[in-house]
Amino acid sequence: MKSRPFRGLNAILFKEFITVLRDPMTLFFMLFPPLIEMVAFGYALDNDVKHMSMVILNEDRTVESRQFIDRFVNTETFRVVGETQNVEQLASDIRKGHASVGLQIPPHFTRDLRAGHPAQVQMLIDGSNSTTALQALNTALGVALTQSIELMMRDTGRRAVPIEVRPQMLYNPTMRSPNFFVPGVIGVVLQIGTTFATAMAVVRERERGTLEQLLVSPLSRWGLMLGKLVPYLCIGMVMAFLLFAIMRFVFAVPIAGSVTAMMLATLVYVFALLSLGLLVATKAENQMQALQMSMTFIMPSVFFSGFIFPRETMPAVFYAIGALLPTTYFIELMRAIILRGATFLEYWQPLVIMSVMAVLLFCICALRFRKKIG
Repeated sequence: MKSRPFRGLNAILFKEFITVLRDPMTLFFMLFPPLIEMVAFGYALDNDVKHMSMVILNEDRTVESRQFIDRFVNTETFRVVGETQNVEQLASDIRKGHASVGLQIPPHFTRDLRAGHPAQVQMLIDGSNSTTALQALNTALGVALTQSIELMMRDTGRRAVPIEVRPQMLYNPTMRSPNFFVPGVIGVVLQIGTTFATAMAVVRERERGTLEQLLVSPLSRWGLMLGKLVPYLCIGMVMAFLLFAIMRFVFAVPIAGSVTAMMLATLVYVFALLSLGLLVATKAENQMQALQMSMTFIMPSVFFSGFIFPRETMPAVFYAIGALLPTTYFIELMRAIILRGATFLEYWQPLVIMSVMAVLLFCICALRFRKKIG
């Protein structure tokens, strides 16, 4: 009689569900740390730089110069933290970290402005932090350009600028950083919680000697692997639901697309991550090895998946590494469904690729597990 490929699945499912539910530490580490990481990452990852510290060297001390400083403060990008008396002190405050930006207004600022000559203003920017430096530079150029256009229009008598650009920001009109980062945070946090859980579960059984009992039982390799995976798949989906709830109600990220499609993509992704954890378990001899091997997949997922840095700007080798990671396609799917409200015909390719990855990873870990124990 031909053996069934999933022989013993019901028995191993029952056993694994009982084991997981009786292990409060596993449930704690699968659910609580990811929720904390979700909140921490969601608030920490923010490119909207506000109230950057700025020191002033105002050698003009006129109404016009003070109004010019007020323009910088009104952008909410800068806040004045002090005034200096010379250029050396201005540079010293930036070097000591007391301020990120220094603004120097020369003595003849107002006179040159009224005479129609270029009124030069110097801005010193701390470039040790490229994110804040770029924000400061763009804001300063924007303030200067706006006032220059207003003065030229007043002098020429024009009522409108020659060319006016009217941009329309689609899908994230307020350009909120949480709308962009939080869907990606969910992908990274899920990987941290699920990959560790399955890897540790199998290795823990090997260390306790209970794995040999399963090997002599009438279980097929596919039934054993699927039985190990399904309980953690259920817990992973509960964790994903909680993460999406935090995304929606804590960070106020609107879901433009189908919630069903979002959860289906998450189910495939969690299945792929759990299969990856099982694959790690077939290679690791102890829990320390399993932890270290799992970490080798997490760091590339953070840096090469498009979570923080755009993949289009990466060198070819790092772009290729990102293409091998399930997290890359999950983040792409989440941003398409949640932010852009994409339909199935518009996001089917990453979903299919991620599904193929999930099936291949499960098949490889099942075959490798049999090879390992044989």
